[in-house]
Amino acid sequence: MTLILALLNDMLLAMIPALGFALVFNVPQKALKYCAIGGAIGHGTRFLLMHWGLSIEWSTFVAATLVGMIGVHWSHRFLAHPKVFTVAALIPMVPGVFAFKAMIAIVEINHRGFSLALWGLMIDNVLKAVFIVAALAIGLAMPGLLFYRRRPVV
Repeated sequence: MTLILALLNDMLLAMIPALGFALVFNVPQKALKYCAIGGAIGHGTRFLLMHWGLSIEWSTFVAATLVGMIGVHWSHRFLAHPKVFTVAALIPMVPGVFAFKAMIAIVEINHRGFSLALWGLMIDNVLKAVFIVAALAIGLAMPGLLFYRRRPVV
């Protein structure tokens, strides 16, 4: 029961930045609710996969791919570009915490001097942030690679 409540809380809180960025990106008013729903689905999927033991990078990739697939479906249904629904929905999964921790480690190295612990912390957080951003980009591109190819994949 606590997993369901935590999942609903995560999904509800992910809807807020998805909706906010959809407003910033001037998404049509009719598509705003789909951006919020997409953000909730994506973040909720990532939350569940991480709860079941998958790493944040792979969970983000799967969630971004799912949001991309749903965005393609909505784009066919409502005759809009898939990015209208997907880009704002992926914003809640941007790795701001990892990038912030990496920057703080860099500042600490600059202020206190080099230490292996700070260097390791910085490298770990930079790599996590880079791989999460790559997972978002590749996951978002995956439906286009699968559905809009002119030649067979194999």
